[in-house]
Amino acid sequence: MGKQYRYLTEKDREFAAGQRLFFIASAAVDEVSLAPKGEDCLLFLDEETLLLLDYPGSSNRTGRDIAAGGGVTLMFCSFDDEPRLLRVFCKGEVIGRDAPRFEETVRLFPNGDPAIVRQVFRLRVEAVEGGCGLSVPVMRFERTREGGVRHWAEKKAGVSAHHER
Repeated sequence: MGKQYRYLTEKDREFAAGQRLFFIASAAVDEVSLAPKGEDCLLFLDEETLLLLDYPGSSNRTGRDIAAGGGVTLMFCSFDDEPRLLRVFCKGEVIGRDAPRFEETVRLFPNGDPAIVRQVFRLRVEAVEGGCGLSVPVMRFERTREGGVRHWAEKKAGVSAHHER
């Protein structure tokens, strides 16, 4: 049975930061958008604030939903031997390329490059929900996808320095 609480614990943040894949859902009207994320695009600032880099390439549905006041849910699940689920319910703001603090915000990330980021989502945690994760299969990480979204954004922006992680 899952428990719901108000803020992210240190254990929650460590667990979430350790996942190579997570999911983001957003909605401002009837349709809910759901997408997988990876690429070291998430940064926890404290127990109730996180940043998410948004690279170009797909639709801007999450950005539109946030700008319209809609909600965002992040879901992290363990695919290793220790089952666990973590849902983080948020409201947010979009920090666009034209915002005065855009570059400074992107550079908070270890490999943050303002030249290849479309926008940053600053998310405020409203609730956290933990779960057992027993329905999630055990799967092993093989490798990062070659030519992933970050690499694609670097090529599109004409950035030559691709950082391997």
